[in-house]
Amino acid sequence: MTLPPSSRPAPALVVGRDGEPRPTTRAVPEEVPVSLVYSSVPFAVMMLTPSDLEDFAYGFSLTEGIVTEAAGIREVEVEVDPRGLRLAIRLAPTALTAHLARRRSIAGRTGCGLCGIEELDQMPQAIRPEGPAPAIDLPAIRRALDALEGAQPLNDETRAVHAAAFARADGSLAAVREDVGRHNALDKLAGALMRSGEAPGDGFVLVTSRCSFELVEKAAAIGARTLVAISAPTALALDRARALDMNLVAVARRDTVTVFHGMDRVREAATG
Repeated sequence: MTLPPSSRPAPALVVGRDGEPRPTTRAVPEEVPVSLVYSSVPFAVMMLTPSDLEDFAYGFSLTEGIVTEAAGIREVEVEVDPRGLRLAIRLAPTALTAHLARRRSIAGRTGCGLCGIEELDQMPQAIRPEGPAPAIDLPAIRRALDALEGAQPLNDETRAVHAAAFARADGSLAAVREDVGRHNALDKLAGALMRSGEAPGDGFVLVTSRCSFELVEKAAAIGARTLVAISAPTALALDRARALDMNLVAVARRDTVTVFHGMDRVREAATG
């Protein structure tokens, strides 16, 4: 089985201020329809970059509420179809029951976080964890941001994809996943953490996109208590972070960050 590459070369013309066109070749990311089929029952079609597909299957299943642990998935097979790709996911019996209760009705586009939800009461609602979120050191956030710059090979090649990363409490990166869709990148990260057994509550999640409601929900579903975003949050994202008592750090740069929630827990350095 041969999967499509994550990018392909495309001829283009670069036109500078002098108006002179210059031929060039640019790498562009692939965007492929991927059908998720649970125990022979179709669930959704998502548009994503064809890499880390097993991670995506696990992470999407987790953030959709179909499974709560890796054991809920018995097997994932990646199948090539003339029209795209298929993820054939075999569920444990209890997880299959949850799938049938929450089946989506339409295809999910690349930037879609709630596609196929038919009623407002079907919107994802993560449960607030017990106890306050742990404190996080600003030097660790800066260390993770520095490391993330050099850990996005597909974006370095195309300048067209998002990344989601998990950093341990000291700022070291444990996993990074990329995709044309910001939600997909976070689902891939969720699956990678789920399969590795990493404890998300002990570190923090970083995303290279704006911080929307869905990303807060997905981070909470992973078990993360701190979310760091390169761009600003939406009002609803901030409301959800407050309701979940999630540390929310956004407009994050190496020289400055903005703490929107958890101001007393984001500190310059550890004390004591």
